[in-house]
Amino acid sequence: MTVTVFGIRHHGPGSARSLVRSLHTLQPDIVLVEGPPEADAAIPLMTHPEMRPPVALLVYAPEHLQQAAFYPFAEFSPEWQALRYGVNQGIPVRFMDLPQTHRLALSAAKEETPASDNGGKETSELDGDAKLEPPETSPQRLRPTDPLGWLAEAAGYRDSERWWEHWVEQRQDGTALFEAILEAMIALREDVEKTYPPDAGNPFDCLEAQREAYMRQTIRQAQKEGFEAIAVVCGAWHAPALNEPLPTQKPDKELLKGLPKLKVKATWIPWTYGRLASSSGYGAGITSPGWYEHLWRSSTSEHPSSQTGVRWMTRVARLLREEDLEASSASIIEAVRLAETLAALRDSTMPGLDEFNEAAQTIFCFGDAAPMQLIHRKLIVSDRLGQVPLETPLVPLQQDLQQLQKRLRLKPAAIEKRLTLDLRKPLDLERSHLLHRLALLQIPWGQVQSTSGKGTFKEAWELRWDPELSLKVIEAGHWGNTVIAAATATVQAQAAAAQSLGYLTDLLDQVLLAALTDVVAPLIEQLQEIAAVASDVTHLMAALPALVNVLRYRDVRQTDSATVAQVVDGLVARICIGLPGACASLDDDAAARMLQSINQTHSALKLLQQESHLQSWSATLQHLANRMNLQGLVTGRCCRLLLDEGTLPPTEAAKRLSLALSLATEPPQAAAWVEGFLQGSGLLLIHDDAIWQVLDDWVTQLSAETFTALLPLLRRTFANFTAPERRQMGERVRLGRQELAAESRESDHDRADAALPLIAQLLGLATPLVTP
Repeated sequence: MTVTVFGIRHHGPGSARSLVRSLHTLQPDIVLVEGPPEADAAIPLMTHPEMRPPVALLVYAPEHLQQAAFYPFAEFSPEWQALRYGVNQGIPVRFMDLPQTHRLALSAAKEETPASDNGGKETSELDGDAKLEPPETSPQRLRPTDPLGWLAEAAGYRDSERWWEHWVEQRQDGTALFEAILEAMIALREDVEKTYPPDAGNPFDCLEAQREAYMRQTIRQAQKEGFEAIAVVCGAWHAPALNEPLPTQKPDKELLKGLPKLKVKATWIPWTYGRLASSSGYGAGITSPGWYEHLWRSSTSEHPSSQTGVRWMTRVARLLREEDLEASSASIIEAVRLAETLAALRDSTMPGLDEFNEAAQTIFCFGDAAPMQLIHRKLIVSDRLGQVPLETPLVPLQQDLQQLQKRLRLKPAAIEKRLTLDLRKPLDLERSHLLHRLALLQIPWGQVQSTSGKGTFKEAWELRWDPELSLKVIEAGHWGNTVIAAATATVQAQAAAAQSLGYLTDLLDQVLLAALTDVVAPLIEQLQEIAAVASDVTHLMAALPALVNVLRYRDVRQTDSATVAQVVDGLVARICIGLPGACASLDDDAAARMLQSINQTHSALKLLQQESHLQSWSATLQHLANRMNLQGLVTGRCCRLLLDEGTLPPTEAAKRLSLALSLATEPPQAAAWVEGFLQGSGLLLIHDDAIWQVLDDWVTQLSAETFTALLPLLRRTFANFTAPERRQMGERVRLGRQELAAESRESDHDRADAALPLIAQLLGLATPLVTP
């Protein structure tokens, strides 16, 4: 009865390649792999034809969905290959790490402690066993975060990643590899534990001890069941703790006694290489998942390993050509030669990613680092998204979403993809409904984008499926078993808790976009009830744009908006009646907020284009513009809106501006009037001579002290203009001064007469020119 421990690096293609060879040599009758035992039932799906890594095991607590853990796997992950080996050979395969039923319970208990700062976030497992990171609660224990760095430093490498890459991942012969790893880890752990003794009171050390105790108990159980050749696959750091001879089991039982429990479930979800990368914050992440996939597939293909570099550089060239960058076949050959030369200079048996990157930047990019960012994103890391089979255990909501994605031909992807929908087409309209329903469920698969043109039938989305969205789908599953049922239930819950009129109107807008017809009538009824007793005019004005949006796009969205129109009619009437009173006695901050509300209401009514509402609104604006005791910001803005609509003649606007800027008006009030009047566009000031002259006269007659005091207000007004508008204003001021200077000078008619014959000759005129 033998136990063979294979200490591996998570997501290392070299480790995976050597492990597969060693397993075929050993021919074990059971394989134990570091991972969550709750996921044992999901292991057989790994060999399903539709299972395509990268994927992850999601272990979650159904009653505490904030407690979850991800176990990512790539095709080149040693654990993945070990599990597939066992399934294909028909031998038992088990996970052997401390069950998540205990670990998630411990995490939940920690969050209930006031000193905890974990925040209830889900965790990623397989989190770098050789990178020990004690919690900040023990500042006296300065254990190194990367003990393997000691071995790397002794071997002359700048970090452990490079050391492991060179001596393990790039090895073509895996003979005695794992014995050497075990020997190195035994020596390393002895040295670390001697320098930094384990502390039973430290949560990190305690958890590591419990994990290794459970792994040993799993090995003992396999021995008890009579298995003769036991293969144990774990992180290299744990290998010495699991190697024979095992210690007595009494201390392990004591460590595992009385651990709390949570009910958990496990399933497979798609993962991405971006989330597998160390840059994503994943503890066991690697810097180059796409490159590792290339190495793995090269090692398992029929092509010789010497062609690895050629095929990689060919992929680089193909990518650059797709981006309309030059990349010839000759450049591929030259880049491979340069990479091999660099490897030889560095005493390496074969080029690594560093050598290929340097060669690509030199040959393909001519030294420019910018294209290397594209290569890094698309090839070195890669945007690959995995796939799980339909038979994967899913909550009903996940199943319904997958069926909808398939029927509507919306395939999830890990990269941003712009999708433009024509809402006149039934398929695109259904796609829009699905994306809006998911948004209501807080599943942000897509973000609405602006569209060009004036058509109301177009809708643009930017789609990107992140792996974490799978957990959000599970979390939303308690609302219902289908997307439409879950979205309807969550809207009902939000509406029941809503107190704000603006919130309800925004919710109604989203509901109509999502075509949740069952909740439209109750929402409108609740909206009418709150609107009937609402006394704050600004709340009524805030509610109007969303409702106008509903009416404006009712034909495209195929919604019944007759009831919404009744609500809008009532809101407009109450706004027009209550606005004059609401604008009285406003301070500067309140006036700025009221100005924004007036602008939004004006834009909404212009969008609606209903004549009766426009007339009522115009009458209200005229009433406000005629009241000189209001805050200047509001009065000036009302005059400008009336001028833009043609209700106020330009001459009358100039007259009102002159009155507002008269000596009887306090300078701050006059500056506020100007700010409101000119807000949004400076073209009026540029092209209307009368208004320009009134404003120019007012500025020039200000005293130096008053001008200095008003300068911040004026600067704020003119800062809102575009750069071309400000430039034209400055040019007009300069030209105006030159004209005044020219008028002040006397004309020299004799000199002008002397030039006239020449000008006439140049113009081809028979009659000589004369000065006036």
